[in-house]
Amino acid sequence: MAVASGAAQAGGGPFGIDHTVHYDNSGIWKRSNQNMLFYGTVLTVGGGALWLGDQDKLGDTFWRSADAMVTTAIATQTMKWIFQRERPSQTNDPDKFFQGWGAHSFPSNEVGAITAAVTPFIATYGDEHPSAYLLALLPTYAAVARVKTHGHWQSDVLVGAAIGTGMGLWAMHRESPWTLSLLPNGFQLGYSRHFD
Repeated sequence: MAVASGAAQAGGGPFGIDHTVHYDNSGIWKRSNQNMLFYGTVLTVGGGALWLGDQDKLGDTFWRSADAMVTTAIATQTMKWIFQRERPSQTNDPDKFFQGWGAHSFPSNEVGAITAAVTPFIATYGDEHPSAYLLALLPTYAAVARVKTHGHWQSDVLVGAAIGTGMGLWAMHRESPWTLSLLPNGFQLGYSRHFD
């Protein structure tokens, strides 16, 4: 019993799991690789949606992925402003919330955005193409990398992933993509059809 309570006190944060890990900004974990994944995801989803439009299953999935990414970005950024948690690069104390505008650790919007991007594809294609589940490796990598480079605590990436998953599932259950309804009707066709 003493061992269990000692282990529980070793971590901190909202779930009692947060602790600093050995800093590693090299090889696969390099910050530039994380940026490449994040911006590559944004460009792929945005480009795919604009190119294909909403006239087929794949195009519709791209637009739903865009919905999920936009709503996840709004939710995670709002939470960052509210909770103002310091990053592991700023403190060794995972319980440092409400520290002012320079503290933006909770939750991770990168992990949230990447999770939001892949969730509609997994939900749409996972049953008929089980290899679609491999897309879950992308946010998993992002989560581990953000913790290793001291950009986020463990709970930051878990909550970011949960928000991204939730927004991805929400986007899949809407009658039509939300972001598409904000744009002119020409975006439904996509640029690929404009050149037919």
